[in-house]
Amino acid sequence: MDNLLPKIPRNKALFVCTVCLISLFPIIKADPVLVSKECPDTNLSTTSTYAPNSTYQTNLNILFSVLSSNSNNASNGFYSFTAGSSPPDIAYGLFLCRGDVSVTVCRECVVFATRDAVERCPRSKRVTIWYDECMLRYSNVSISATLDTGFQAILYNPNKFENGTRLSEVLGEIMDDIGDRASSDDSGRKFATAKANYSLLQLVYGLAQCTPDISNSDCNTCLQSCISTFPTCCDTLQGARVLFPSCYVRYEPYLFFNANISAAPLPASPPPPSTTTTSNPASPPPPSTTTTTSNPGSGGDVSLQVITAIVVSIGVAIMLFIAGFCFLTKRVKKKYNCIKENNVRDDISAVESYDLGTIHFATNNFSNDNKIGQGGFGPVYKGLLPNGQEVAVKRLSGTSSQGALEFKNEVVLVAKLQHRNLVRLLGFCLEGEEKILIYEFVPNKSLDYYLFNPQQRAKLDWTRRFKIIGEVARGMLYLHEDSRLRIIHRDLKASNILLDGDMNAKISDFGTARIFGVDQTQGNTKRPVGTLGYMSPEYALHGQFSIKSDVFSFGLLVLKIISGKKNYNFYQDGAAGLVSYAWKLWTRGTPMDLMDPTLEGSYARNKVTRCIHISLLCIQDDPGARPSMATIVQMLNSDSTTLVLPQKPVFVDWSSTGSNRIEELESDQSTSSQAILNEASKGTIGDEI
Repeated sequence: MDNLLPKIPRNKALFVCTVCLISLFPIIKADPVLVSKECPDTNLSTTSTYAPNSTYQTNLNILFSVLSSNSNNASNGFYSFTAGSSPPDIAYGLFLCRGDVSVTVCRECVVFATRDAVERCPRSKRVTIWYDECMLRYSNVSISATLDTGFQAILYNPNKFENGTRLSEVLGEIMDDIGDRASSDDSGRKFATAKANYSLLQLVYGLAQCTPDISNSDCNTCLQSCISTFPTCCDTLQGARVLFPSCYVRYEPYLFFNANISAAPLPASPPPPSTTTTSNPASPPPPSTTTTTSNPGSGGDVSLQVITAIVVSIGVAIMLFIAGFCFLTKRVKKKYNCIKENNVRDDISAVESYDLGTIHFATNNFSNDNKIGQGGFGPVYKGLLPNGQEVAVKRLSGTSSQGALEFKNEVVLVAKLQHRNLVRLLGFCLEGEEKILIYEFVPNKSLDYYLFNPQQRAKLDWTRRFKIIGEVARGMLYLHEDSRLRIIHRDLKASNILLDGDMNAKISDFGTARIFGVDQTQGNTKRPVGTLGYMSPEYALHGQFSIKSDVFSFGLLVLKIISGKKNYNFYQDGAAGLVSYAWKLWTRGTPMDLMDPTLEGSYARNKVTRCIHISLLCIQDDPGARPSMATIVQMLNSDSTTLVLPQKPVFVDWSSTGSNRIEELESDQSTSSQAILNEASKGTIGDEI
């Protein structure tokens, strides 16, 4: 057996073993090389710098953490994020990795940059810093999707080519090509490389890249600004690069990018044979390959290539083992965390992820003509997907404090809620600073559009209104008891009830919804959110919410469906507000006077009276006295169910709050303003317009 093995000289065997042992230790990698930086605000003025432990520094730390954590899976080697919600302490940031580097190199560069930038530009609010492999930007003003050529950095190799005219021709060919391809890159990377013959023995390589968040036209504008600089700054020079915050261009006489990313060869004419080049001591030349041939007479010497192959094989095997171990460990940990966190994030297979380009196309770039609504969360647009499906696109505003992880959790949560009386979530888009939800399109707008519009309310006869009341009740019952998660909606109101093509009711807007545990009966918050006119007393004034606070909102909604009236500016028969008026009619024994006059002749008196009775039970001051949604559904479906007498509800005389404050509520947007709650501190409940 020994005779079958190659005989390796002792010194070479020692060399191989030494290399193998060394390969077992972690490889020490050099830090990314700084190329340039922009720190315009280094004078430590109060407007251009942040103080230690300030809100901006806190937001900046959050920004760095998010950027670093997303450098492993950022599409196109690019990611942007916004931390904070209150100007001027919002921290906007992004990174861009060179289009040819691996995910690992990208992550290492970004993580290093988040530390290095703070050391090189201490306390500066606005920083742009370039390395060979990546670029990092952050600022206290928005920088995403914005062309920025306000700062320019030029780097060049002082060594020159002998034939400057030839260089101009070659650069013209290369730059025109990569400029066009990068700005129109269908892959979304906005990255291109090329090479061309400078002489028989010399190639010139070029690279161009833009940040993917800017438009194709802006990318082309930016790259042309870079390219136009070369004739004045770098004529005949052997290498140069021009950097803008939004793009950069580079050329060298050697291969400076990953050879696996092929540089498109240009059909340039053959160069003159007499053209020569001068070696560049400042830049690495194209790598040469040296081959050592074994000597047959040396007793089986092993060539350097064989040794290298052995070392590389062992190193690759070790790396694969470590990578596999880490991968399995990460999967086990991730799976455990998903199970531990109430299975909220265990499956998003029911929800499709859309890219931002598709959403822009569907909504005609968020055109105002496509806008169909506006809320405290931001605007809603009608969209048409490439497959012809109509959708409603809910675009969360840039001031939303919701982070990427929380947003994804909400996507998964809503995806779990599948009921005919809930608006169905079709997908989401989480890209850069954009957080977008895509819902099924419900063509007949929202309930308030018909109830409070004199020209439209006649379309809702009593049969339709009673049907809508029952559908909303069943949807809320599903949220409270029948879904796998117990959900408190916290913002049930007429504008959040959408009507489909057959006028079926669908509950929407779960932006303020909360998950309750199986045995949990009540939650508390210091900042009530929702619409003040629908909030229960215990929630509006003390921050206590439960399924019974949703029941209170349902009761108010039923009163509005029956009467077609709002609470604001409602004065009739000495009652200030709809709740006050309903109670007064109930105690008089004339509840039918509450009914919308347009319903004359289309109603069943006992049904209307029963619904008013149920609504008054829902808006009682004592949460324990309010019925559950299961009981409400039974009351609506069975006239034989006996109803107890309601207790006197609380209500508000809005005239005591001041007309200016009422006007601020006219937009029907959700609110969390403690100031408004303070104005209603008499223990009474307000209403939407």
